[in-house]
Amino acid sequence: MSEPRLAIIDNYDSFTYNLVQYLAELGPMPDVFRNDEVSPGELASYSGLVISPGPGAPGEAGISTQAIRDLSGKVAILGVCLGHQCMGEAFGGRVVRNEPAHGKTSWIRHDNSGVLAGVSDPFEATRYHSLIVERSSIPEELVVTAWTADGTVMGLRHAKHPTYGVQFHPESVLTKEGKKILANFIRRCSRVDGATGSSLPSPDPSPPVGTPPFAPTRARVDEASGSTVPSPDPSPPVGRVPGASN
Repeated sequence: MSEPRLAIIDNYDSFTYNLVQYLAELGPMPDVFRNDEVSPGELASYSGLVISPGPGAPGEAGISTQAIRDLSGKVAILGVCLGHQCMGEAFGGRVVRNEPAHGKTSWIRHDNSGVLAGVSDPFEATRYHSLIVERSSIPEELVVTAWTADGTVMGLRHAKHPTYGVQFHPESVLTKEGKKILANFIRRCSRVDGATGSSLPSPDPSPPVGTPPFAPTRARVDEASGSTVPSPDPSPPVGRVPGASN
């Protein structure tokens, strides 16, 4: 099997080249295109496409959302942070404002599917965002794959295509399983012929009927106040990287 060809849409973000570095360590060096300097058609010959983080909302992400609409099912796709939000909008979900999480680490639960297969559950991940894909708006084509203790959506996948999104930053050094997530994506790219869209991987099985939308959260008692708080606890915020994502 030939080595996959990877492309990244750069949404003018400081994290893009962290993604480039990690992907190059794990597989081929990706080609990088600014979001206003390439068309979806020019990306159709690649095996995999990463939509980078970036400032602003999906409507400010150049061709990112349209590329997902045009190429899902033909090219393996991974949206990161803003790219994840573009994926939600591409299939009809709504992106809404949420409590800012800039430089915050959180414990993430997941369903062990897609790019999260074999990843520790829970795992700690870094978040830089103030927008989220609204859970109640997520269409049938998309499956929620990861979430925080309060149910905030942290991961999505398409029910039939190798199209994935993560709201957190796998390229952050504080995301403990980041390289494993990116390696899982590269393996899925290896099964895609970017020129024809053939040999796409089989979709991950959907959760059984009746599976709750997110796992129940264990609770513990705060000895000082007597109130219950979720466990595991999010780690305290760390410093924000200048020019980071939305």
